Amino acid sequence: MSTPQYQAPPPQHQGGAGSAPARTNTLAVAAFASSFLIGVTGIILGFIALNQIKTTGERGRGLAIAAVVVGCAYMAIFTYITIALFSSEGRNA
Repeated sequence: MSTPQYQAPPPQHQGGAGSAPARTNTLAVAAFASSFLIGVTGIILGFIALNQIKTTGERGRGLAIAAVVVGCAYMAIFTYITIALFSSEGRNA
C-alpha cells in the first residue's frame, strides 16, 4: 500500500492585477459626513458614490448606503418639523 500524495495548497493571491483596490471611495466618506449637516447633499453624493463604487470596485459601499439612509431620515425629520411649525402658526393667528 502506498502513501497518498498530497499537494500543497495554492499560494494566496495578495494584490496585483485583477484585485479590488484597497482604498475607500472618498466621495462615500464625504457623503456620509455631509448627510448629518445637509440631508440633500448626503443623498446626492451617496448615490454618486454608489455609482463610482460599482464602476471602480472601491470600498465604501456601506458608507454610501448609510449616507443615503441618514440623508433621507434627516430630510423626513426636517420636513415633519417644518410642517408642524407652520401648521401651528395658522391655528394661533
